[in-house]
Amino acid sequence: MKIQRYEDMGAMELDIIREIASIGTGYAATSLASMLGSEVRMTIPEINLLGYSETIDKMGDPEECIAAVLTQMSGDVEGIMLFLLRLDFINEVLGKMLGKTVDSYEEMTEMEISVLTELGNIIISSYANAISQLAGIRIKLSVPGVSVNMLGGILTVPMAEFGYVTDKLLLIDGQLLVNQKRLNSTLLMLPEMESLNVLMQKLGAVYEG
Repeated sequence: MKIQRYEDMGAMELDIIREIASIGTGYAATSLASMLGSEVRMTIPEINLLGYSETIDKMGDPEECIAAVLTQMSGDVEGIMLFLLRLDFINEVLGKMLGKTVDSYEEMTEMEISVLTELGNIIISSYANAISQLAGIRIKLSVPGVSVNMLGGILTVPMAEFGYVTDKLLLIDGQLLVNQKRLNSTLLMLPEMESLNVLMQKLGAVYEG
């Protein structure tokens, strides 16, 4: 049977997501290394399919302030990608790019937000390119939007978008190593169900009915 909800995905489907994630992390590391002029490596990604509360439990305090970059996918795959960033990650990039850091999200100027947007765009585009390459399909990404909010508030965005068909979130977790410094990386990749089925079939999943 075709996938009706994210929780219908089994080992085969999650292995396909893991393959996409592995290629996407490689692309992201290469692009970030070029952007920062530094050595960047990424750990093997971990794939998690979690509910809203489970996601918060995994990531930490629901009232923790966090930044997120959101992009809409269209074309052969429709849905959203949401890249989450904490202040240590942001400051590592700002230090390399602008020679300065910030003590809080509120301190970020238009220039720093522009750098943050570009960072998220690089990460998200890397995964979109991995999907396109593997499946031979076309994905168009919207102009990325940046939001700073409490973790619990940020995660309500995908739940509002997909809550009518699923109560699960698909997370790609990993760590970036920038000059040996470890930075946590979390991407939510949430294709719509029809798009998810198209993607799975393109990449070898066979369904009856």
